[in-house]
Amino acid sequence: MREYVERRGEGLYVAGTRVSLASVVHHFRLGASPEILLQKFPALASLGTVYGAIAFYLDNQPMVDASLAEQQQKWKEFEDNADAPPRGMSRGVERTLPSG
Repeated sequence: MREYVERRGEGLYVAGTRVSLASVVHHFRLGASPEILLQKFPALASLGTVYGAIAFYLDNQPMVDASLAEQQQKWKEFEDNADAPPRGMSRGVERTLPSG
């Protein structure tokens, strides 16, 4: 039987891809259909893989949600503890970004 999700380090990924389960779950929660998920993440390669990732999430929702919450907390702690960019740097970055 095929495994659709694998743990790498502290994260969960769609097996055999660089696509995080968090990315798939995020779009799924927003209402993206499996067909849209496949368009957004062509590395998933097939609807079977998309459905497998979704099924894994639904079958393991408390564990996956806890893992995603932990990742989100770590990201927030990183942002809270990161040094502010050097003065004037953000203005330079904003000027290089396309508007619209």
